[in-house]
Amino acid sequence: MKIIQLSVGKPKNLTYQSKNYVSGISKDTVPEAFLAKDCFNGDGVANPEFHGGEERAVCFYPFEHYAMWEAEFKSQLKIPAFGENLTVDGMREAEVFIGDIYQIGEAVIQISQGRIPCSTISKHNHEDRFLKRVFETGYTGYFGKVLKEGMIRQDSEIILIDRHPLEISVLEANQTLFHDFRNEDRINNILKVNELAEAWKIQLNKKLDALHS
Repeated sequence: MKIIQLSVGKPKNLTYQSKNYVSGISKDTVPEAFLAKDCFNGDGVANPEFHGGEERAVCFYPFEHYAMWEAEFKSQLKIPAFGENLTVDGMREAEVFIGDIYQIGEAVIQISQGRIPCSTISKHNHEDRFLKRVFETGYTGYFGKVLKEGMIRQDSEIILIDRHPLEISVLEANQTLFHDFRNEDRINNILKVNELAEAWKIQLNKKLDALHS
């Protein structure tokens, strides 16, 4: 596991198809940044209802997916194409489990949820099909909450401190919420992970309520 790129950035005015929008997806590479409880210093979100907060303090995206997306869309993507803070190698959604705890540099981070992507991914990468394909694959990236604040550098080591015993991967959670949301057993298994972000607990409980209505 290693950091490919560390990125932070405040919301900016952006344009797609002659329409303006404001988003924090466009980030800049930095050699180091201090990670506080709610975000990296110098980072920010445009819509706090759906982005940011302590359970979405750090956004990860697996570097391995870049080659696949570039081949599919026949265009080169500029990291961080998904607005991630940490572009990482060796940490794909199938290999990372909700509740896992990592030390990265001075900081300690716990994986809290998969990412629920929005249309900004398509706008930022100038590819209308992007959002649909991210949903279909479950290659969304994921978020972490900060257990210990500290400095993270481009060359900081990533160390797995604790693997969650239930081993519910980010990919399994994504596939359940996006595609297999009538599978009551899978939903209940995911909800057993106490460390799952509250927003995801609400979404999954709504799916359960719909099954029993």
